Amino acid sequence: MDEQNGHSPQLTELRGKLADGLAQSRLSQTQLAQRAGLGRTTVSQALSPQKPMPSAETVAALSRALQLPEAEMLALRRTAVQQAGPGTIEGPGRPIGEWAPYDLEVHRAGPGLTAAGSELSEERAWPAYVRREHDRVLGKAVDDAIAGRSRILVLVGASSTGKTRACWEAVQPLADQGWRLWHPFDPTRTQAALEQLHRVGPRTVVWLNEAQHYLGDRAVGEQIAAAVHLLLVSRERGPVLVLGTLWPEYATRYTALPMAVEPDLHSRVRELLAGKLLAVPDAFDAPALAAARALAEDGDWLLADALTRAHADGRITQDLAGAPELLNRYQHAGPAAKAVLQAAMDARRLGVGLHLPQAFLTDASTDYLSQLDYDQLTDGWTEQAYAELAKPVHGKQAPLRQTSPRPMRRPPAPASVATTGAGAGRGPQFRLADYLEQHGRTSRRRLCPPASFWHAALTHLAHPDDLNRVADEAEKRLRLQWAHHLRYKAAAHGSPMALALLAVLRAEAGDSDGAEVLARQAAGLGDTNALHQLAMMREEAEDWDGAEALLYQAVDLGDTHALRRLAMIREQAGDRDGAEALLYQAVDLGDTDALRRLAIIREQAGDRDGAEALLYRAVDLGDTDALRQLAEMREEAEDRDGAEALIQQAADLGDTDALRHLAVTRERAGDRDGAEALLRQAAGLGATDALHQLAEMWEEAGDRDGAEALIQQAADLGDTDALHQLAVTRERAGDRDGAEALARKAVVYGDAIALCRLAVMRESAGDQASAETLARHAAAYSDTDALRQLAMMREEAGDRDGAEALSLQAADRGDTIALCQLAVTREKAGDWASAETLARQAADHGDTGALRQLAVMRESAGDLANATILARAVADYGGASVDYEHTAWASMLRMRWPHGMDPDGTPTAPWQPTTDIPRSSLATFDASAP
Repeated sequence: MDEQNGHSPQLTELRGKLADGLAQSRLSQTQLAQRAGLGRTTVSQALSPQKPMPSAETVAALSRALQLPEAEMLALRRTAVQQAGPGTIEGPGRPIGEWAPYDLEVHRAGPGLTAAGSELSEERAWPAYVRREHDRVLGKAVDDAIAGRSRILVLVGASSTGKTRACWEAVQPLADQGWRLWHPFDPTRTQAALEQLHRVGPRTVVWLNEAQHYLGDRAVGEQIAAAVHLLLVSRERGPVLVLGTLWPEYATRYTALPMAVEPDLHSRVRELLAGKLLAVPDAFDAPALAAARALAEDGDWLLADALTRAHADGRITQDLAGAPELLNRYQHAGPAAKAVLQAAMDARRLGVGLHLPQAFLTDASTDYLSQLDYDQLTDGWTEQAYAELAKPVHGKQAPLRQTSPRPMRRPPAPASVATTGAGAGRGPQFRLADYLEQHGRTSRRRLCPPASFWHAALTHLAHPDDLNRVADEAEKRLRLQWAHHLRYKAAAHGSPMALALLAVLRAEAGDSDGAEVLARQAAGLGDTNALHQLAMMREEAEDWDGAEALLYQAVDLGDTHALRRLAMIREQAGDRDGAEALLYQAVDLGDTDALRRLAIIREQAGDRDGAEALLYRAVDLGDTDALRQLAEMREEAEDRDGAEALIQQAADLGDTDALRHLAVTRERAGDRDGAEALLRQAAGLGATDALHQLAEMWEEAGDRDGAEALIQQAADLGDTDALHQLAVTRERAGDRDGAEALARKAVVYGDAIALCRLAVMRESAGDQASAETLARHAAAYSDTDALRQLAMMREEAGDRDGAEALSLQAADRGDTIALCQLAVTREKAGDWASAETLARQAADHGDTGALRQLAVMRESAGDLANATILARAVADYGGASVDYEHTAWASMLRMRWPHGMDPDGTPTAPWQPTTDIPRSSLATFDASAP
């Protein structure tokens, strides 16, 4: 029993109700996990009296799946938590002191042995750590965590720049405080994160090294970002510290706003990372080099050895990790070995997973060889090539090493991400060294892989995610025939995204029956988006019955959003009773948004009491927005006491926006003291915006010192908006030193906006040196707005060289907007050579927009030959998306390559797409059923 394990009676009662519900449902734990959308292990642990208390999210999901009273079950859990007391719920991870840095993917440094005759093992060979500017920001985040405030920082830098080592050094003070560290990787990174993030308890470091494997996953990256955000704002689970690392190209991809016609694939990730990225420079600056030399002189032989080679360019960490020797091995490899490496580089940059099948690499590599080298291959060339690439360099890294993916240790749900592609990865598999992977992403960016690559991908790749990503890349390069066949195979292997895309393409071609079969297969694998898209197309065609039929199929798969869309259709048709019935179905499935929509319908019909009853029901399910909606209704009815009581309830549940809203109301009514009391209450609950509001009130009243003290409090809690606004105020008042001091304070907390604004103001005032200094400082913290704005200001002032230099600095940080703007400006001015140079520089940094625009401009000017050259270059870069919003671009592509391109860039001969409907063996129902 739970009491025998030190658990409260309430927890025992909670588990008893769950067990009774499971027995009455006659489900197995595996079936319950599928119905609740949880992992099998999560369900098992929630029911076991030997395991820690389940999270609120797990209790809610299980309650809905078992049709138990969710509010009552959550109340039992809250009481159990209160009786358990702080710090008693143990989540995943283990004490920091039990981890070795290599287990956390910190690169080994230098040669294996520590020194001649040393008795230290190679595991202990470790250079002294040289602290740099980013370490100071990391240290502040750790201090905040120790003080009880949850924090997240993601270090952004190229491979082997010291990101992971910096995180390791930063968390050492937490080890002394008894903190735990959790590195989700088993059975896969995404599955571990999805299943265990809700269990993370207070005083835990969440270690998301190479965060692209979590946040960039197209299937579940957004869910993981939402779970991390929930962890950071959940007071009962804090403090926690989330640390991650990213390469610059991933950071740029996740934080960039999508084009108007593109889906927003990373909205939650972008929100999570806003203001939380910390740049790690490629090289040591002068102070860091001086510190390294001092340590070397004191006997650190690893640093001394690295300085003999990297003292000029400052790339100490890369040397320690073996990067120069890896690059040297690649550049001087034999023809066959180099071809295999180039195939591996292209595979990784085009989206194939970390583990590359040997059969794929071998077949892919043949067209990378010249005809002479190909003719000279011997029978044993593959063994010789792989043996050559397996030899390690400094840091125990090899250019290409054999690897063994971790086996699954639990039976996954039929529709889980882990299930798809279960047969993939048979035979030997290899992993490319990180540094060479990144080198390939830059040095080979403008090259389209040869035909052997695409043929090997179609022949040997079996994981649906790999196939679908390579199909995406083929399409971006206008290699449409290969894209079609890769997409078809991805669908046949169970990729819900490929099935959904094929469904839409079938519908657009007029095959509605085939489209529906494909959409149902995608839905059976957990992706109901295709059903929604097809329903929308039916609505546009005013086929309301067809739209409803498709949405009901989504409903059958547990998609409550489909119920709300159906309700909207009924409501628009005047069927209010039908709309309410559908919304109640959504409510029964746990959708509190549906309750609030029902309340609005009731209120519009004049049933105010019914509306309030529905909102109270939403409140019982934990929806604090409903409390605010109720409070607004009370305030409109002039029941101020009732409104305040409701907002206080919302605040008690952690909704501090309600307190701030009421404070504004009080201030407008002249009750300044009441407003200040409410704002202080909100601030005490962690709402730093409330302190910001207070500071504005005090500043208006003339109390500048008091305002700044409040702003400092807000900054201490992570709110830097107040700091940078006050910095601008000081600058305008002529207090340049005070403004800069406040801006630099904001930077300490990860916000460089104030520095950017000051830089632009100084540039406008003619102080270019100071402006550039501030802009570079801001860029070091991943904010390139100032560099970009200064570049355009210099261009307008006639300083072309200065504009280019600043634009390239911004591009090196992932911001290519200035380069693109300069390219178009120069093209319009008739400087075609300079425009093309700038556009290709932007493309080398991952942005083909300027090249594409130049191609269209040259086409319009009648220069068809150059337009074709530029359009072909765009395609090879991977920027030839045919659904691009500008019709002139699409027209250019259709005219020159109506059937797509072959890998060598020549027009593809006419071909017919596959018309058979792929059948995924992973579908959990008869996809062809009506």
